[in-house]
Formats: sequence, structure tokens, C-alpha cells
Amino acid sequence: MATVLSVSGSPSASSRTNRLLRHLDDRLVAQGHEVTPLDVRTIPAEALLGADFRHPAIVGATELFARADGVVVGTPVYKASYSGVLKALLDLLPQYALAGKTVLPLATGGSTAHVLAIDYALRPVLSSMGAAHIVQGWFTLDKDITVRDDGSLAVAAPADQALSQVVDRFSAALGRTPVLAAAG
Repeated sequence: MATVLSVSGSPSASSRTNRLLRHLDDRLVAQGHEVTPLDVRTIPAEALLGADFRHPAIVGATELFARADGVVVGTPVYKASYSGVLKALLDLLPQYALAGKTVLPLATGGSTAHVLAIDYALRPVLSSMGAAHIVQGWFTLDKDITVRDDGSLAVAAPADQALSQVVDRFSAALGRTPVLAAAG
């Protein structure tokens, strides 16, 4: 099947966003995809904020994007937009780092007031980076994501069903995306 890069744009190691992505990674693996997780918070701040394109962590992240057939991008929503660490990484990638790729944008947040952050903040950036197909994304409320005492994740049934459908559509789209040469 396809190679998927699962990018967590959360600055927190224990975030609901990160845990939700890893939960969805398991679903993609069960569907036969090879999934590589990338937690942007693990990239050194001096490389991200100093725009050090030659830093080994930035070079490595760029290579992960290049090898992927599809990319899942997950972010918490802050101030009606995606996270700053995600923005910093996207700014350091080549202009057409998503050329020929299927992309699934996901977001989490505390209020439905932020639901449009995917379409009005994240989707335009992903599109400008040449994504061949951006599947319909999904916003999950923080209250629908519970981390149990043992560290496992529970997602409220309606949200879990919706996320399963979104991930299944992404998985199906991976097989249909034409491979495009990266633009200039």
C-alpha cells in the first residue's frame, strides 16, 4: 500500500492532538499502509526558528515528506489558526513539498468556533505546497478526546465514527492520486 507521513503540529508531548494522530495511525497501519510519525516538537527550536535549512533535523523532515505518498497533518487550533511550530516547519519545506501527494488535514480545539481553521488557515497553505488532493479534513473537539489513566485514548463515539470515515476516505484516495512531478 502507501507510505504515509503523520505529522503532529502540537508543541506538547502529551497533547490530545498528538495522541489522536497516533490512534489514527494505527487505523492506517491496519489498512496496510506504512506510517511514519513526525512530531514537529522534536525538531530543535533553533533549527525551526533560525530557518536552518541545513540542520540535520530539517533535512530529515524534508526527506520524510519527499518519500511519503500521503501526509496526515494534525494540529491544535490556537487563535483560530494552526500551531506556530507547524507553521515554522511548513515554511522550511520546499515550495512544492506536497506535490503529487494526498493530504488529510486534522485539527483539535476547545470550541466549535475554531472549526473553520482547517479550511481558512491550513488548507490554503497545503494547497500552495502543491498537494495533488486534499481530502475533506476533520475538526475534533477536545472534550471528545479522553486520555485514560493507562495512557490509552478514548474518542467519543460520534467523533470516532466521523474520524474513521475521514481516515477511510483518505486511505482510499491514496490509491487514486496521480503522481505528479514536483514543480519548479
